[in-house]
Amino acid sequence: MNGLRIGIVGAGVVGACCALRLSQAGHQVTLIDPEPPGGPHAPSHGNGGWISPASVIPMSTPGLWRKIPGYLLDPLGPLTLRWTSLPGLLPWLLAFLRAGSTLARVRATSIALHELLHDAPERHRVLAAEAEASELIHHNGLLYAYPDRAAMEADALSWQLRRERGVQWEVLEGDALRAKVPSLSPRYQCGAWVPDGAWCANPGEYVHRLVRAAERLGAQRLVAQVHQLHLEGGRCTGVDTSQGRLWLDRVVIAAGIGSPRLARQLGDALPMASERGYHVVLPQASVHLPLPVMPSDGRMANTPTTQGLRLAGQVELAHPDAPPNWTRAEVLLAHAKNTYPVLQQPEQLQGMTRWMGHRPSTPDGLPVIGPSPRCDGVWYACGHGHVGLASAPRTADWIEQGLQASVSAPAQAPHAAYDIERFRRDRFSG
Repeated sequence: MNGLRIGIVGAGVVGACCALRLSQAGHQVTLIDPEPPGGPHAPSHGNGGWISPASVIPMSTPGLWRKIPGYLLDPLGPLTLRWTSLPGLLPWLLAFLRAGSTLARVRATSIALHELLHDAPERHRVLAAEAEASELIHHNGLLYAYPDRAAMEADALSWQLRRERGVQWEVLEGDALRAKVPSLSPRYQCGAWVPDGAWCANPGEYVHRLVRAAERLGAQRLVAQVHQLHLEGGRCTGVDTSQGRLWLDRVVIAAGIGSPRLARQLGDALPMASERGYHVVLPQASVHLPLPVMPSDGRMANTPTTQGLRLAGQVELAHPDAPPNWTRAEVLLAHAKNTYPVLQQPEQLQGMTRWMGHRPSTPDGLPVIGPSPRCDGVWYACGHGHVGLASAPRTADWIEQGLQASVSAPAQAPHAAYDIERFRRDRFSG
């Protein structure tokens, strides 16, 4: 298989990991994106930086449908919807609610997420060393903070699913919690510390270094927009870009929210919505945060980064082309002021920046990884939603193994020894 010409569409964290892994395997890799790797256009630039084996809880859970109307009517709630986008989003929303309608479905999704995430911190330890970025990945755990033990017990389903997946945590209360995170407001009296969790202090820079590592192994970058997949006799033989045609043996679609447009050219349906996320960065904040915190009442990642304290989260369902709703960033800031009282001082907010990005999310909460069922030569690595950073190394391994199987034993490729059945595109109709 060595020497295959492989084009990767999309230079986010998934595309970057695929480029590095496939270059290590000896292939001629071209990474295609009109924007710089790790740039602000990509969700991997602005996410909360969590690399958590505990992120095995799907967004959709039993009974969520009862809460949706209240969420949608609350402009300050954790989930909001642009009403003008509702007609286009309705099929996705219905499939989303159906995916979490029973405990059996939620448990199956949790098991699949565990396959992606259980060893993510160790994979990133190795990856960061290869990319000369070890100082960006920290391994001192992650903290989920609650007002009290009763609030944590209200999250019983989430912690039950984590326990079933073998996730370990330590409950901290009172002074023990304050010792772990001194700046935390006294209103939080209980927390769950996940010691095996890791985090990235600058996701955008990390992606940039991953791509640079792939380039040292021979990968090429093509600064271009992919307009069309070039098809011949039911096989993809290249891509037509804004810089001309590129002839390829395989194409990996890792284009985030832009992936469905390319999939439609093959007749593949990728039901994907933009769960628009926001962040605020406070470069002057004097919050002593030795590890990231997720307050239960804010549902956002508070992460110390090289640029300052990052407050990342929120879910806004809207058309990808809709303008940002910066009220969502203000919600993050308001929560943070309650979480860290020092932020109520105006000087703490000097130099504040804000960002909005598109989490490419499928209704069942799982990415699409594997071959196109309709076109030879095309593989998907997209739709990672809230776990793109954490799951990127495992995704890249599966893509490399799948491409190897497709060449060495084509008849067995869709059912290779590694298990990607739960992630395949053809789990969706159309």
